[in-house]
Amino acid sequence: MAEITIKKMRPKNLDLMTIRLPLPGILSIIHRVSGAGIFLLLPVLLWLFQSSLGSAETFAVAKGLLTHPLVKLVLFGLIWLYLHHFCAGIRYLLLDLHLGVELESARRSSKIVFAVSIALTFFIGGALLW
Repeated sequence: MAEITIKKMRPKNLDLMTIRLPLPGILSIIHRVSGAGIFLLLPVLLWLFQSSLGSAETFAVAKGLLTHPLVKLVLFGLIWLYLHHFCAGIRYLLLDLHLGVELESARRSSKIVFAVSIALTFFIGGALLW
């Protein structure tokens, strides 16, 4: 006898502005975006580093570029991207070891990742850039 599959009518919400992700979901999306951002901005940083090593004149140009407030803001954001990606990566390694997979501990670890990455960003970014 042939099996008959019954297709469930599931509600669909296609309005993306009304979807509320939990904090671990937001952390996951930002982790992916930060990885892509780091990957895409790495050639720019390597070019800047290479140009600063060329001669004394190119070092002065690179140093002058890095003193611009807009460039400092971009570098501050890049520092946060890196530190967030690093901290979230440690969280995901712990999740792979089945540590903190319960709902409450996953929410707590997401809050910890955001807090630690922001605190480290202000500490390291402030020390390096200002």
